[in-house]
Amino acid sequence: MTITINTKAYNADAATSPNSVPYNGPAQTISIKDRLELARTPPKGNTVYSGNARARAKLTRTLALTGAKTSSADAIADLNVSVPVGSSDANVDTVCDDLAAFAGSATFKNLVKKQLLNY
Repeated sequence: MTITINTKAYNADAATSPNSVPYNGPAQTISIKDRLELARTPPKGNTVYSGNARARAKLTRTLALTGAKTSSADAIADLNVSVPVGSSDANVDTVCDDLAAFAGSATFKNLVKKQLLNY
């Protein structure tokens, strides 16, 4: 299976478990990382609560560095979502859409680039 993010195609690698699949991006080599990992954790309910289904997307990419002590290092973006069993598709779509909009916002980018909490 292939996942396209912007214009980059990530191709499925060998699954590490039934609940996790890594995808290699176009820049992936032995020494350079361009990798997306998708994982899931099924809900674990109990007698009084149905549980939460969890999903994770982790992007790891080796970046060239300027003005640093090393010439390259890995940038890691790790997105975790926990959704209660019984949530409607519409509610989950809204959470995903709002998170996607925030991740592309100037506020979030300034948090990542400049560590600014109050923008």
